Amino acid sequence: MKRLEYSHASKFLHWVTALLIFGVLPMGFVLDDLPEGRIQNLGYDLHRSFGFVLLLLAAARLAVRQIYGAPEAYAGLTAFERRASTATHHLLYMLLILTPLLGWAATSAYPVTISIFWLFNLPPLAPQSEALSKVLFKLHEASAIGIALLLVGHIGGALMHRLIKRDGVMERMLPARKS
Repeated sequence: MKRLEYSHASKFLHWVTALLIFGVLPMGFVLDDLPEGRIQNLGYDLHRSFGFVLLLLAAARLAVRQIYGAPEAYAGLTAFERRASTATHHLLYMLLILTPLLGWAATSAYPVTISIFWLFNLPPLAPQSEALSKVLFKLHEASAIGIALLLVGHIGGALMHRLIKRDGVMERMLPARKS
């Protein structure tokens, strides 16, 4: 039997990821503008911790997709919509893994210890190097901007299917939908 919608696990992980992304991305863009001190340090600690959670969620999403699969592309999509959707999803998965890894490596090179919610520290991913840190932070920022741009397209496409086309594509990922 063909799957018509995403698994409950996929839906749950999708929406938890979305909520975290909408907190972590803006936080990352304003951290440098905060005055140095306790609030900025707390912001960095939380940004790193939630970034690590997002890395774990991305890995879990890939595992769940491997286990449960995904519905076939909606038959009513145009060729452009099908290619755009596939490319957007693949790039989002890639950047959801790459962005936290770049941040982890950049912070390691800076060097700063990465404490995850003050429970444990991550091992460094890169050698200490101010020059390497600067490059990795720029790549981390570019990758985060890539996520933000892809999300604009992803959300725009979902809203187009929900509000204009009304074809049920978005409903396949809504949490309230019953199988």
